[in-house]
Amino acid sequence: MGIITIYYKYVAIEDPHAIMRWQKNLCIELGLKGRILIAKEGINGTVGGTSDAIAAYKKAMLDHPFFTDLDFKDSPGEADHFSKLRVVIRPEIVHLGLDTTQITARDVGKHLSPEQAHQFISQKNDNTIVLDTRNKSEWKIGRFNGAVNADIEYFRELPAYIDQNIDLFKGKEVLMACTAGVRCERASAYLKSKNVATAVYQIKGGIHRYVEQFPDGEFRGKNYVFDGRISVKINDDIVGTCDRCGISYDEPSNCINAECNRQLVTCPTCREKWLNTCSEKCSQLVHNKLVRIRTKSAKIEVTPTP
Repeated sequence: MGIITIYYKYVAIEDPHAIMRWQKNLCIELGLKGRILIAKEGINGTVGGTSDAIAAYKKAMLDHPFFTDLDFKDSPGEADHFSKLRVVIRPEIVHLGLDTTQITARDVGKHLSPEQAHQFISQKNDNTIVLDTRNKSEWKIGRFNGAVNADIEYFRELPAYIDQNIDLFKGKEVLMACTAGVRCERASAYLKSKNVATAVYQIKGGIHRYVEQFPDGEFRGKNYVFDGRISVKINDDIVGTCDRCGISYDEPSNCINAECNRQLVTCPTCREKWLNTCSEKCSQLVHNKLVRIRTKSAKIEVTPTP
């Protein structure tokens, strides 16, 4: 077993193509797989490989003048948890859908350490809110006690969610949470720009760092991750339910209809009954062999938005 490491940094990159070429060559040389998103606003990566390869990768990154203070977050894993290496250039390192010159990480909410965040959440009152900025697929299998879970399918829907629920944040201290922290950087800046909350915070290092310190704390269930593992068990609580029958269950899968590929949570009984599909329509298409189906060996696909 090797290591999967995740990291990000908002930093001005004048020539993203040069960084992309360097990253591709470095990862190929070290035998790493994963996803690295590069933009003029920074870098956001998740890569897996042997322990020695990840150590060499970290050293190369930290030796680069842009990335000397990167915070790498590690967990057990390997390169084969990814189908391939993808190093791409994007307008944003996470797709919030807002002008990167107007809503920037420079205006981020105040970072709270895991210890400070734990105190904030455990002492939650009428004047405080914990806002989980992740999408439904993520928080339905693991979430913070008492949190407001954003009713969104994609992160880019968060600004509209905040606008539609703006009264919820008026006069409140808001702690925002996401997997590793990168989404909360600009998301907290967006909420701050509304000038309704008395204070806006985010967890330094995100849920990943919080559960390292408090595995039996205020976060219950599984932490959704962005590789072939899909989720990492944090404690014994099962907070998810089967999308079909509603029993307690928290193992995500993808609709076996390859043209749909929607992620769902279905218990073994419902998975067998409905041919591991997400709907009656997909079930009929698969049953009648009218669509290409995912092979049993195919890895679950996830959206690259750590």
